[in-house]
Amino acid sequence: MPRHSKGARLWLQPSRRDQHGRIVEQAVWVIRDGRLKRSTGFGQGEAAEAERALADYIAVKYRAPRISNRDPAACKVPDVVAIYAEDVAHKHARPQETAARLGRILNFFGETTLAGINRKSCDAYVRQRGAQAAARRELEDLRAAIRHHWEAGLCAALTPVVLPERGQARERWLTRTEAARLLWAAWRLRQRWRNRPSDRATAQHVARFILLGLYTGTRAGAICSAALMPTIGRGYVDLDAGVFYRRAAGARETKKRQPPVRLPPRLLAHLRRWHRRRLALRSVIEWNGEPVRRINKAFRSARQAASLGPDVVPHTLRHTAITWQAQLGVPMHEICGFFGITPDMFDRVYGHHHTDYQANAVNALSRRRPTVSRQISRNQT
Repeated sequence: MPRHSKGARLWLQPSRRDQHGRIVEQAVWVIRDGRLKRSTGFGQGEAAEAERALADYIAVKYRAPRISNRDPAACKVPDVVAIYAEDVAHKHARPQETAARLGRILNFFGETTLAGINRKSCDAYVRQRGAQAAARRELEDLRAAIRHHWEAGLCAALTPVVLPERGQARERWLTRTEAARLLWAAWRLRQRWRNRPSDRATAQHVARFILLGLYTGTRAGAICSAALMPTIGRGYVDLDAGVFYRRAAGARETKKRQPPVRLPPRLLAHLRRWHRRRLALRSVIEWNGEPVRRINKAFRSARQAASLGPDVVPHTLRHTAITWQAQLGVPMHEICGFFGITPDMFDRVYGHHHTDYQANAVNALSRRRPTVSRQISRNQT
């Protein structure tokens, strides 16, 4: 069975060395699209610029005509996706990931018009993709692109996209013993050379990330993007006031609420010490002096070192923080305000952990039933 193309994506081409080990060509971000390999001209520390180059490549590759009020049978999916990439996708928080998802959509629907999108074709895409959650996310992008195309007046009708069922929400949280094991595993993890451990620590930045996640319950992306001073396009930690501004100034409010939070004294002391010891100079999470954009790979190494299962992911820290607060009996409205969740979300996912959960019902069942009616009936007889 032929392998399916991964679509247009970014790849960091490693640096090239000569026979003496000297670097003759620096590492550079390149665009991979099937057999095509095109350099962006941006080095390892210029990932944001490379992401914009990828979005531009997608838009240019599928340069689309903008003709008003066309029939769905005349609207090609590549044209619809290209217009969405040009108008909207490059404004996303992670445009390179959006571009990669759109590339996979084009690999499957590249010869299709909007009239050919229906339940059968969407189900076929899910089967071909294999991973239902990933397929759903990519079809959501296709749905957004089609809606944008229709709202721009370029199509006479809105084509529905049939999504697969949403998977079960992750409810995995860590016990305090598991959290301590994960933290120490990340702090003690050392690089191995010829199957022997060295003295070089490789995951202490993951330990700092774990502390931020457990103390504040902040999403991984907001922690990794947080700066230590007001920065355009990034949230930041005010070390003087002890406040974590999780959402960047001027960024639009989304359903993933990111309210500012006061930092617990212990965590604030950690942050000030990291800054003082130059472990975090410009960003909260740094590795070799550079900000960490994604923590997944390093977190996976720490998880394996702690002998925890694959169900423990960076987002598990957020579930853990909220669950611990519920178990401590913190009022629901304070939990919702601190972590930026709705009361409905708290009831559905975390409510059963709260100390007051069904307390009145349990107490009522535990009380002895009144016997007044029995005494009255006996006196009457």
